Amino acid sequence: MNSDAGRSQYQTIFDKSQAILTQEELEWPCKIIDISLHGCLVRFKNTWDQQNIEAIYTLTLQPPESTEIIMNLSIGHVIDNEVSFKCEHIDIENSSLLRHLVGPGSDANKLLARGLLELTHLA
Repeated sequence: MNSDAGRSQYQTIFDKSQAILTQEELEWPCKIIDISLHGCLVRFKNTWDQQNIEAIYTLTLQPPESTEIIMNLSIGHVIDNEVSFKCEHIDIENSSLLRHLVGPGSDANKLLARGLLELTHLA
């Protein structure tokens, strides 16, 4: 599988997944643009206006026909309604679930190892 095919398979998985970002009692549905074990880039319906840049957020990703994946995140940078988050914690079980979801040994799995800057439009 070439990198474009890997990315296509990878993106299809996340297009079909439900993603919710939470912080204390607040909750925001979002769309996964890109994700790695180092963080993620998400898109919200509206411009991101949360002011607490030191907060820890929880991303809950529910892929179709799979167990939910949970990551604890902090804000990397914000551009309108797209926000990059740095992974502060993902346990071994959730890390394994994410790797299993994209397929062991696939090009898509190699995408998971990318750094946070590679996820953003700034890279």
